[in-house]
Amino acid sequence: MRILGIDPGLRLTGYACVLSRSIASQPSVVEAGVFRLNAKSSVSDRLMELEADLVSLIERVQPQRVAVEAVFSHYAHPATAVVMGHARGVILLCARKANLDLIELRPAEIKKAATGYGRADKSQMQRAMQAAFGLAEVPSPPDVADALAIALCGTRRTSLPSAPPLAKALAQAKLESRSPSPLSASAPSPRARGRTPR
Repeated sequence: MRILGIDPGLRLTGYACVLSRSIASQPSVVEAGVFRLNAKSSVSDRLMELEADLVSLIERVQPQRVAVEAVFSHYAHPATAVVMGHARGVILLCARKANLDLIELRPAEIKKAATGYGRADKSQMQRAMQAAFGLAEVPSPPDVADALAIALCGTRRTSLPSAPPLAKALAQAKLESRSPSPLSASAPSPRARGRTPR
């Protein structure tokens, strides 16, 4: 199953399509990167740009489900929820138009599943995703790591009830990574893709 994880934003929107063949198998990255939206454009223009990028991405990677971070509001940064809400609306619309199932995940749920800690910082998330996918380098920018975590958490959400928690699976992956692995040695590191600010 292919799950497309999206980390919404109006400047950078991270995305990652993850392929999971079974509960026991190690998931792999189909494609990951970021959409760089023109920061000098109006909000409406950036939303149109994001929609075009998402439609093209969905057609290219052919996911079965879309996973997205749910809206949250921090008391110190209330405007974040408003900005995120604009981008999320476009994501939900694109998923609905493509007849894709939608998975909404709380930020703390994603972080806890990825690292075992619901308040993990950006660097912890990057290292966790590097370990989970056996990447040669940490995924960069952090928006890519967040999208990978969203997609990976989405695969666990859609798995059977007997599926092991992601944090436990990551711990096992770290133990196994101590021995040389041809897969992890050759795995590419996701890089930022998409438009650059004009």
